[in-house]
Amino acid sequence: MNNLNLISEYKSFGGKLGFYSHHSSTCNGEMRFAVYQPPQANQKPVPVLYFLSGLTCTEENFMVKAGAQRYAAEYGLMLVAPDTSPRNTGITGENDDWDFGTGAGFYVDATEVPWRSHYQMYSYVVQELPVVIAANFPVQSENQGIFGHSMGGHGALVCAMRNPSLYKSVSAFAPIAAPMRCAWGQKALSGYLGNNQETWRAYDASELVQQVGFHSPILIDQGTADQFLAAQLLTDVFAQACKSVNQPLNLRYQADYDHSYYFIASFVADHIRHHAIAFGLM
Repeated sequence: MNNLNLISEYKSFGGKLGFYSHHSSTCNGEMRFAVYQPPQANQKPVPVLYFLSGLTCTEENFMVKAGAQRYAAEYGLMLVAPDTSPRNTGITGENDDWDFGTGAGFYVDATEVPWRSHYQMYSYVVQELPVVIAANFPVQSENQGIFGHSMGGHGALVCAMRNPSLYKSVSAFAPIAAPMRCAWGQKALSGYLGNNQETWRAYDASELVQQVGFHSPILIDQGTADQFLAAQLLTDVFAQACKSVNQPLNLRYQADYDHSYYFIASFVADHIRHHAIAFGLM
């Protein structure tokens, strides 16, 4: 393993789940991530699907709670889940808020002092992490997909639309779909990027889809009982933006589901299948 530290490892559905740490040059410190290798990876390289988690989460939440390993093993694809921010950077105030700083990297490249010295999550996810994965695990680097939840749903949509040649597919659970228009997004974008809102557009899925779109259908699941839907997620704004440019969108409102991993686990099979189809696995 190239400079990877194995923290722990578990057998799961015939494959292997590992938690790792490494020194990130992009984030200027230690970063953690989780990798599920399906049983097929013992024989040959497999496609890789990245999952970006939401506010306050770590690299563990998705692997522990979503039940995705069963389907990754069935279709033969690797799952990678990075942490949601750099940690213990020494930046004053990084632990003051639950929705900014630690656990809330928002998948942007910060340009503001002091955050820019460590908070480069966009480049970490898009550039550095895939190189680390390709160097250490049997993946088909040309077969990558990305999905995520809430803040991570925002991140997945942004990464995919800005890098269409890197990602074959994208989906999201309850994404923060128009961050320029909600409190979570405004706090994060102003804090990391400064007050010039023109620079925010590059990290707003509802803006990006009108500028660049995506080469294949986007899948989104959104619970109707999600307590953040009206004020923070603004799914309808994204749906309208897609409609305005004829972007194929499979938006499914799921009656009575909330924002939790109970919701994610209920529909994760459909999302894995969405990506498996894009990878030509079925």
